[in-house]
Amino acid sequence: MYSVPLLATVNAVLNGIAAVFLAAGFYFIRRRRIAAHRACMITAFGVSAVFLVCYIAYHLQVGDVRFQGHGAVRPLYFSILISHIILAGLTLPLAIFTMARALRKRFDAHRRIARWTWPVWIYVSVTGVIVYLMVYHIYGPPLIR
Repeated sequence: MYSVPLLATVNAVLNGIAAVFLAAGFYFIRRRRIAAHRACMITAFGVSAVFLVCYIAYHLQVGDVRFQGHGAVRPLYFSILISHIILAGLTLPLAIFTMARALRKRFDAHRRIARWTWPVWIYVSVTGVIVYLMVYHIYGPPLIR
């Protein structure tokens, strides 16, 4: 019987939690509930930081994970994965710059960059969960090298 590696599941859960806090933060800022927005975004940042540490630890342990889906789903999976990887690389600096501007009370600059940061960050969080589900549950078990 195949069991999903614990850290892979932890990573997906952390991505999902980050997405929930990002969505809540968006909801609160639209309603001008600044304190709630701030709490959600700081939490999303913290959860994403823990995710990054767990993600690195997982891939140092496991190495490459091969997708086992066949047919038309392969190009779909790889388009999601490639866009996820590219945008994930942008998320950390975008999130740091966005948070720094808010913490320094430079709200005009914060607002300008947040309009780019939020959609990238939420996309990366949600597609991280989708990639996990596709690799480990829908089309798994994966080949691990």
